[in-house]
This record gives sequence, C-alpha cells and structure tokens, in this order.
Amino acid sequence: MLSASAKIDQRIAELSDWRGAMLAEVRRVMHEAVPDVVEEWKWMGTPVWSRDGIICTGETYKKIVKLTFHKGASLLDPAGLFNASLDGNARRAIDIQEGEPLREAELKQLIRAAVALNQQKKKSAR
Repeated sequence: MLSASAKIDQRIAELSDWRGAMLAEVRRVMHEAVPDVVEEWKWMGTPVWSRDGIICTGETYKKIVKLTFHKGASLLDPAGLFNASLDGNARRAIDIQEGEPLREAELKQLIRAAVALNQQKKKSAR
C-alpha cells in the first residue's frame, strides 16, 4: 500500500500540466515553512498537510489549484491571500489559477500561523 507522500507524488505526476507543477510548488513551500509537516491522503484522494491538526488541503480542479485552510477564518491574512470560501465559519481558501505566481513568503507566513493556531488549540484542550 502506498504511503500518503507516495500518493501525493503520484497525483503530481498524473497532473502533467500546470496544476501538477503548482501542487509540487505548494508542497515544497509547505515543507520549507514546516519541515516536520505530516502528509496525509484523505477524503478519497485529497492531499492534506498537518501539524498538530490540519493545516490545509491541496485540491486540484480543471481551472484551479485550491488550498483550503481548515481554520482559515481564525487566521489573520494581512497579505490578502484568501480569495475563496470567504463566508464560511471555519475554512478559507486560496484559489490559484494558471499563470498566477505563488506568493511564497506570504504563504509561508499563513502556513506557520495555521500551525501556531493548531498548537494553541492543542494546549488549551489539555
């Protein structure tokens, strides 16, 4: 049985267009931001990155790569990366379209903020 990381590798390879390249870039940025991030494969084929709880998912659609932050509504987003799922009580998403640059520094800040929130919630649950 393939590991979650191997399944993500496989998904990236299957997407032989810009979406695979973008998902690979997102994954690289995720590992740079949180070196001990855990890769998971959930919901019948969705890459998930976690650290003390879900950080975000990386879904691919025909025209977008969607990064859905599990607790995005609780995160500050001074760079304005969130551009989808803005009316939900918990989640926020970043829809990346073909040709759009990945704003790495801002994304790393958002990823680290999501981890900090997960860790804060974990400590308060004890």
